[in-house]
Amino acid sequence: MNKAPVSTYLKLVCVALFWGGTFIAGRLVAKEIPHMIAAFIRFAVACALLFLLAWRLEGGLPKLSKPQMHATFALGATGIFLYNLCFFAALENMPAGRTALFVALNPIVTALALALLFGERLSAVRWLGIMVAFAGATVVITRGDLMGAVHDLSKSLGKGELFMLTAICGWAAYTIIGRHALKGLSPIAATTYASLWGLLLLGLGAVLELPRFEPARMSWQVLASLVYLGAFGTVIGFVWYYEGVKSIGPSRTAVFNNLVPVFGISLGALILGEPILPSMIVGGLLVIAGVTLTNKT
Repeated sequence: MNKAPVSTYLKLVCVALFWGGTFIAGRLVAKEIPHMIAAFIRFAVACALLFLLAWRLEGGLPKLSKPQMHATFALGATGIFLYNLCFFAALENMPAGRTALFVALNPIVTALALALLFGERLSAVRWLGIMVAFAGATVVITRGDLMGAVHDLSKSLGKGELFMLTAICGWAAYTIIGRHALKGLSPIAATTYASLWGLLLLGLGAVLELPRFEPARMSWQVLASLVYLGAFGTVIGFVWYYEGVKSIGPSRTAVFNNLVPVFGISLGALILGEPILPSMIVGGLLVIAGVTLTNKT
């Protein structure tokens, strides 16, 4: 068996860095412009680049069958529209590093949904991983004050946390739909069509937000953040991630996702001056340990 080149592992570390950076960019954007307008601009950039990529690598986009059209619409509605709407709403109400820790729960929620909705069997080790990850999430959400949360849940579970939990459910749905409903489409084609559907839905919502949009708030930092989200956080991250899947397999590639909250917390502290709480470190380590156990085959 041939060893993967070192560049593959470096690219996967960069992907985790790019995705960790989306929380900082998203935090900068969410405080300045309406959420659906922000998400629309992000995916306008992403769709333009995905079109070029599909044309260069695959000669264009294939014609969709009716089931593929329904499936890609469902992908766009869940993983693009719902996720990004809640992503920006959460970042308006929560620090970037704290938000990044929530995203580490994505594989846990997906595994649970597959077990409950599709009857996929989970081993004892994977159930243990789910319990460890949820224990870690509880520490993060309550900021280490478990008893205080029991007496007053609103102190721990605010609007930002609820938005992020909804975003995670949207991404779990996106993952499951992609796994079970898409047939005969390459990852690039599926992602491009999903992004186009998501862009359409976001565009409809963005029209309603235009009265609240203030062009003067589109500083160079906001514009740079939107380009970063579309180019690095979406397109380059996607391409390099799937290069990793092709080179070293999905399970080994997925382990690199555990670096996303690490980069998110670190960049939040370095760039935005956000505090790193002990509960974030302890809870984050428990979540990462739980995700690692859940991904064991």
